[in-house]
This record gives sequence, structure tokens and C-alpha cells, in this order.
Amino acid sequence: MPGWLPVLPVPDCIIPAFPLARALGQLLVLVGILPYFYFIITLFLLLSFPLEAESTSALAQLSKPSVPVCATSVVTAKTAFLFILPQYNVSVPTADGELVQYHYGLKDLVTILFYIFIAIVLHAVVQEYVLDKINRRLHLSKVKHSKFNESGQLVAFHLTSVIWCLYVVVTEGYISNPRSLWENYPHVYLPYQVKFFYLCQLAYWLHALPELYFQKVRKEEIPRQLRCISLYLLHIAGAYLLNLTRLGLILLLLQYLAEFFFHMARLVYFTDENNEKLFNVWAVVFVVTRLFTLTLYILVIGFGLPRVESQALDPERGNFFSFLFNNILFRMSVLLLVCLFQASVMWRFIHFQLRRWREYWNEQSSRKRAAAAAAAGTKQQTKLLKRDSGYHENGVVKAENGTSPRTKKLKSP
Repeated sequence: MPGWLPVLPVPDCIIPAFPLARALGQLLVLVGILPYFYFIITLFLLLSFPLEAESTSALAQLSKPSVPVCATSVVTAKTAFLFILPQYNVSVPTADGELVQYHYGLKDLVTILFYIFIAIVLHAVVQEYVLDKINRRLHLSKVKHSKFNESGQLVAFHLTSVIWCLYVVVTEGYISNPRSLWENYPHVYLPYQVKFFYLCQLAYWLHALPELYFQKVRKEEIPRQLRCISLYLLHIAGAYLLNLTRLGLILLLLQYLAEFFFHMARLVYFTDENNEKLFNVWAVVFVVTRLFTLTLYILVIGFGLPRVESQALDPERGNFFSFLFNNILFRMSVLLLVCLFQASVMWRFIHFQLRRWREYWNEQSSRKRAAAAAAAGTKQQTKLLKRDSGYHENGVVKAENGTSPRTKKLKSP
């Protein structure tokens, strides 16, 4: 390994224990982590100062130097921004001037690919510097170790997503004005922060697929995790492509809030198996979020979208699929699928809670029976001890046969 390459802690679950592979892993982590901090600062600046509509980037307008610039560097810069920044920015006229917004396209796949690698690096950092250190102190079994890692990663992701999603929803005014969820549909043009949020969400759930191999997930757990990943990708991509991004943000906020409490309760349970209070909190939050989710679906798709003027297919504006909601049969089919899915989720939740309560009451009854049996055994042991040592009757100690234990006096001859 070269002497100039610093030794970085690479998790063994990601890089195999071979010298060449580990050296390549050190190089990949070095290349991946260092630019990441630069990208974070850049993205925060871009969130505060969006790009201009007529330029590829804000830096492109500033890149008109008085000295000649190499054409290769210009091409490299454009290619780099294709990976880092959302594409398809347009200038939308408003009463206050022009507003820069975005729509989706095929170039979004390149941006998603870049953030998949960023998510993999972040996943490894959280695993190495947080979860592995906690696991060494808890000494969990293999099954609990796997579940602890899964919940730890999802707690970090759901907490970040809840805060980010809440910020987007509040700043865009979707909560203060619920009618905006269906007014002016289809919502082809998106604000910068909304599109960037959706791209990051798609990148995270796509990165979870290779993580199944990197984390060496057990074969029994792979179908469940694949089903979960597929459902998230289907819902997020569906909201993004059908231009239901505003409704999707609210639904993701509710879903991630319930999931955060669930995985947080699992982490607390792994550290202290007698502490199950957070599961009760999760049960309440889960039921409330399901009710709000179903209500929002019916309100927006069942009552809001039918009042919007019919929309036609318009590929130039990025409106490829929204015209499907003009058909009442399609809307009713979507509502039926949503209701069936929510009903199945609630049924599994109720079945899980009933089974949990049944196990709890069986455990309590078994404890009572054990306590009663222990008390009966204690009483029986007390009786046996009394028989062995005699008992008192009218103030006189009697033996087992009822006679007095005192020795008889012999008559003198």
C-alpha cells in the first residue's frame, strides 16, 4: 500500500479482508469522503441561492473570464454539475418577476446515481463510527445485532427526512393552504428544494439494494427488506412521475414519523428489554398517521382532482402521466388500491397487537400460577416442619403421635 495513502477505518462488512481489496477500499473511502464535505457546503449555498433559468449553473454565468480557459475544464465543469445538481430548470413568470423551477427528465437518473454513492458512503460512516461502537458494548446476538443495525440506520435516515420534509412543507405553504395540494394540477414545475428532496429519497432507497450485500443480511430477512424497499420506491417514484409531489411530501412526512418511533422503540428495547413504553407511543402514532393518510388520499384524489380542469399530454412541459387522472375509472382504481393497501396494513397491525396482548396476558397468568404454586409449596414445607418438630396444644408441646415429649418419672420401688 502506498505510503502517501492514509490509513482510514473501512468496515469489514463492506470491504473483504484481502490486502488489495482493502487498499482499494481505503482509496475509495478517501476519494468519496473528502469531496462529500465540499458538496454539502455547495448544496447549502445552492438551496439559499437557486440557479438562474437561462444558465446551466450560477457558476456558468460567472465563468466568463478575461483570460482564455481550457475547453476541457469547461466540459468537465458541465459534466460535474450534471451529476451534482438537479437538471431541467426553467424560468416561470410570476407577478414579482421570474421564478426558477424544475421538472423531471432522463438526466435525473445521472443525479440519482451520484447520490446513491453518497448514500453508501454515509451508510458506512454511520455503521463504523456509531452503530459498531454501541454493538460492542451491548454484546447482542447475531439476530439482534442485525436488527439493531437496521433500526439504527433507519432512525438516522427517518429523523433527517422528517426534519427536512417538515421544513420543505412549511416553507412552501402546503400545510397552511391544504387546497394547494390539488389546485393548479398537474404540478409540473417544482421548486428546487422539492425536486432535490425527491432525488435524494430515490437515491437512498436505491442504495439500500446493494447494502443488502454489503451488510451481509440473512437470507430470511432479504424478502422482507426487498418488499419494503420496493414499496417505498413505488410510492415515491409514483408521486414524482404523476406530479403529485405535494401530496407525496405530506404522506412521506406522516410515514417517516411513524417509522421513526417504531425503530427508536426497537433500539431502546435492545438496550433494555423491560422498557416497552415507546412501542405504545408508536402504536398511537401509527394509527393516527394511517387515518390522516387515508383521509388525504380521499380528499385529494376523490374530491380535489375531479374539480381541476382536464389536462392533456404535454411532453414539452414534462407532463407525461398526469392526464390519466382525467379518467374517473383511473382515479377510482387508485383510490381502491390505496384503501386496500391501508386496510391490509391496519389488519396486520391489529393482528400484531392482539398477538402481543395475548402473549402479555399469558405471561402474566403464568407468573400468577407460578407465584401461587410457590406459595402452596411454602405452606406445605411449613406443615412438614411442624410435624417434624411437634406442635403446641393447650400450651403443651405435643409430639407427632399426640403424646408429650417430656420424659416420664419412674416410680421408686
